[in-house]
Amino acid sequence: MKIGSAMLVAGAIMMSAAPVGAQAPPPAPAPAEFAVTYLEVTPASEGEALGLIKQAAAASRKEAGNVRFDVLQRLDRKNHFAILEAWNDPKAREAHDGGAAMTEFRNKIKALRSAPYDTRPSLSLAAASASAPAKGAVVVLTHVDVTPNFKDPTIDMLKKLTEDARKEPGFERMEVLQQNNRANHFTLVEAWKDPAALDGHYVTTGAKEFREKLGPMSGALYDDRRYAVIE
Repeated sequence: MKIGSAMLVAGAIMMSAAPVGAQAPPPAPAPAEFAVTYLEVTPASEGEALGLIKQAAAASRKEAGNVRFDVLQRLDRKNHFAILEAWNDPKAREAHDGGAAMTEFRNKIKALRSAPYDTRPSLSLAAASASAPAKGAVVVLTHVDVTPNFKDPTIDMLKKLTEDARKEPGFERMEVLQQNNRANHFTLVEAWKDPAALDGHYVTTGAKEFREKLGPMSGALYDDRRYAVIE
């Protein structure tokens, strides 16, 4: 009996061991489609709107092809929200956008809005991440709008800014998104550990040089907005 038990244990160990030369499963494909939505509601409807956004987020995260669905609330204007979406492919996002959950959400939020429902489908040009944003992190969304002739130099500058930021203390994430329908419009997505880390980034040589060079290229004000991660 003891010998039989020992053989069974040995067999179980051999079956559970990974075969020699076995490879780890391939990494999941990088998201291919993004969307940034800006949503403003009346101050009195902030709480109701937040509840609707959370419901839409929970449903969206269960949909096929969803990689990320982040809900942000603006720090200085609590009735302003943003949604960051990442999807495996354009068809997944299109199915989501026309699906029952988002249709119901847009219908319900319409009466609460104080500005148009502003969604900007985008592609990723660059991304750097130390980790997922921690609780208490500050997320900054910046709309970068340049004249069409400066599109390519701006892309190079944004990519360099992303790489430089990776080395800074308190850095958590930075992404450069390019709008599908306006190639000279970009969204810079930043996440920093806390306000002090963000303030430290703004005074670095790289950040200051970026702003100086971008100024003459800009077609609109440098619109940077600070948010807290809701979920």
